[in-house]
Amino acid sequence: MKHGDIRIGIGGWTYEPWRGTFFPEKWPQKRELEYAASKLTAIEVNGTYYSSQKPATFASWAKAVPDGFVFALKASRYCTNRKVLAEAGESIAKFTGQGIVELGDRLGPILWQFMATKKFDADDFGAFLKLLPSSQDGVALRHAVQVRHESFLVPEFVALARAAGVAIVYADSTEYPAIADVSGDLVYVRLEAAVEDESAAYAPAALDRWAAAACDWSAGAAPDGLPYVADPATVIPRETFVFFINGAKVRAPHGAMALIDRVRG
Repeated sequence: MKHGDIRIGIGGWTYEPWRGTFFPEKWPQKRELEYAASKLTAIEVNGTYYSSQKPATFASWAKAVPDGFVFALKASRYCTNRKVLAEAGESIAKFTGQGIVELGDRLGPILWQFMATKKFDADDFGAFLKLLPSSQDGVALRHAVQVRHESFLVPEFVALARAAGVAIVYADSTEYPAIADVSGDLVYVRLEAAVEDESAAYAPAALDRWAAAACDWSAGAAPDGLPYVADPATVIPRETFVFFINGAKVRAPHGAMALIDRVRG
């Protein structure tokens, strides 16, 4: 059976509590990305949500990581935090045109995250999905959307995402409803319910389940025991991204490394 690549990581790489717990003591801060990329296989960049970056910055990130490492970029809040999503075209173009293509083959999916108060409007959301470009300066772009309002728990939303070839983020959250339906050619998972009492963010049995789920997703299967709202997607191998993010952030790197060991094991 063929499988898509499984990439596992954390949100960002600059976090003071990781110094001495994840990064070695006295490790140079300028080389923290380099170290993180040696232990993980992907990073979700949150800084791009708040402000734009220079092309040289993306190029420097690409040079700091090994072959096969991938960055997921959280899209600008100006694209998603708006009353009328269909009017986001200019902001979307600004985001994708800021120089993200300098990441080259290190460029992974773009995460479009919506406020928890944003409700599903089929016409408006469908119009937004049509604004997402398939490429930028000749570089293919892939997209994932994270919605956090219960109104999205309907087959119509899943159908829109599948028609657009856009992934629906599955978030393991204690606060927001989750949608495990697969859409697009990738799977994007955010593990947001980490606890500080667990040295690897989640209990060992939970990590075992997430490892099995990641393998199922990468093979095109739908893991058992997760919330679905539509019929199963076409069974094809899918590149699968799993990020330990939010929750007990100090534990995230160890959770990611523990999951990598299980998937590789």
